[in-house]
Amino acid sequence: MITQIRRLELGDEIEESHMRNRAWVSNWCYEKGLEAGVIKKYKKEGKIYVDVADYEALQGLFGDLLKEVQRIKSQGDYEAAKALVEGYGVKVNRTLHEEVLARSEALGSAPYGGFINPWMDATMDADGNITHVELSYPDNFTAQMKSYSSIFNFLPDVNALN
Repeated sequence: MITQIRRLELGDEIEESHMRNRAWVSNWCYEKGLEAGVIKKYKKEGKIYVDVADYEALQGLFGDLLKEVQRIKSQGDYEAAKALVEGYGVKVNRTLHEEVLARSEALGSAPYGGFINPWMDATMDADGNITHVELSYPDNFTAQMKSYSSIFNFLPDVNALN
């Protein structure tokens, strides 16, 4: 949910329906699980991070939300649907948004990276513990797929019957 707000201009609200959906699911679950510590937001070295502390409880929250959405749909409860979307899926926390935009700019990647995954190069200490991970991104989807085919090619180049 956090990374999607990099697509918005600072100060904008969420308008796109799929983005709203992801936002209200995330924000609702965060709020409902806050007291139990299901999802924790914390600052480390001045940056905001999110940690799912209890996946089973989060799964339960997803079930509770699904139950509420089904109730809203079954009963045609427009006001409850409106409250859910507008209460959890429209507004963007400005402080978080500013940080997301700054961190995204430092990456130098496009906000819509459809199916392009970062390449992770780990640096390890003498004991084999990961001490740093450097991320790099292929130029485009084709370059990524060609890289995958050379690295993960388990079939022969010619696969014909004789």
